[in-house]
Amino acid sequence: MDFSNYIENQENYFRNGNTLPISKRKKLLKNLKKEILSNEDKIFQALNNDLRKSNYETYLTEIGILISEIDLFLSNLKKWAKPKKVKSSLLSFPSSDYIYSEPYGKVLIISPWNYPFQLAVLPLMSAVAAGNTVVLKPSEHAPNTSSLIKEIIEKIFDKSHALVVEGAAETASKLLEYRWDYIFFTGSVKIGKIVATAAAKHLTPTTLELGGKNPCIIDDSVDLRLTSRRIVWGKFVNAGQTCIAPDFLIVKRNIKEQLIDHLSKEIERAYGKDPKESEDYPRIVNKTNLSRLSNMIKDTKILFGGEYDIETCYFSPTIIDEPRIDSPIMDEEIFGPILPIISYDDENQIEKLISKYEKPLALYVFSTNKIFSEKIIRKYSFGGGAINDTIIHVGNPNLPFGGVGYSGIGAYHGKSSFDLLSHKKSIVKKGNWLDIKIRYAPYKGKLEYVKKFFKLFS
Repeated sequence: MDFSNYIENQENYFRNGNTLPISKRKKLLKNLKKEILSNEDKIFQALNNDLRKSNYETYLTEIGILISEIDLFLSNLKKWAKPKKVKSSLLSFPSSDYIYSEPYGKVLIISPWNYPFQLAVLPLMSAVAAGNTVVLKPSEHAPNTSSLIKEIIEKIFDKSHALVVEGAAETASKLLEYRWDYIFFTGSVKIGKIVATAAAKHLTPTTLELGGKNPCIIDDSVDLRLTSRRIVWGKFVNAGQTCIAPDFLIVKRNIKEQLIDHLSKEIERAYGKDPKESEDYPRIVNKTNLSRLSNMIKDTKILFGGEYDIETCYFSPTIIDEPRIDSPIMDEEIFGPILPIISYDDENQIEKLISKYEKPLALYVFSTNKIFSEKIIRKYSFGGGAINDTIIHVGNPNLPFGGVGYSGIGAYHGKSSFDLLSHKKSIVKKGNWLDIKIRYAPYKGKLEYVKKFFKLFS
């Protein structure tokens, strides 16, 4: 695999200024929106073939988010790209000072399989909107979606502007050997470290969208039915294969049994008595991941579900009671439809459990006690989250989405995407009508004047 020619072509394309005109960027975004909408049925079919997603879930979590983002970019791109004037400083007076948004250049995007259309196209369109070229490596674990993305992108873009490269892990490894101006990766912490190591060889800036064990804390002041409904939706959408899904519940002991009863009823309400027959319940991406999940529930107390079928990659919505903290299910991110429940009596127990793990990508707290909720979200470091709901923060393009520490580096969505994939270049436009000579050597006898000058302008 030799990508040298493609990369060189993109470098020349960028150097010649072909990506810079705002009118061209907006035209490409309009064309992308048109292609997404005209290929809606193909997208539905591809996601159903790869993950058995329903059309509704595909539109809600993949297509709809992209259309909203594109519309936001089309309405604001000209304003975002315009140099921003800032207040000048004492040292630069007299001057006009600006921040220019400058594209990085060649951007490599490696996208995941769990939301294979949205998490590939969103960073690609953001990079293009910011004026970059793109090489996109979609996940081989969602082959139907990957192939469709390639078809759509090739219809819109010159390969010197945006190129889709299909392939397995060795393809991604080969691409990481080249020098890029920016790398955007979504996936596991394990692979994120490999990407970061490769980027470090060339001091390439990166965005790493990773994951973690996302806690969901429930106190005894909540409406259990409403709370359960929102937890079930956030946990079992996409069969739990969501990086911001609640990974485990920390529930006040005196309401645990009631919560379990409500959770069970809400699962049945959403997916029926046999979720395997539900058109709304997706499948695990492949047999490897299903085997990983089935091993997790060994030697655990299953309160609900626990059924799986290796041939069809079906894994039922499952609730686990009080797993050991040192058990496999509590050792790593679950990334599947398994929900462990751990009870607590006081806040010290919450802290002891959460502090066991690296900073998560998301944290949720259900409570009508505003003091308690505010204390929780301020006390712990995490990427983002919600009070009295789950995963909805990812749907607001005005909120930056990203992790912290082991759960990721950098944040995107909406204007944050444009800012992330643009270098902010500081420019001082100096006036010549006045030259303050006190800044020049020799400095003897000037110190007191400088102190007074700074004080005057502070």
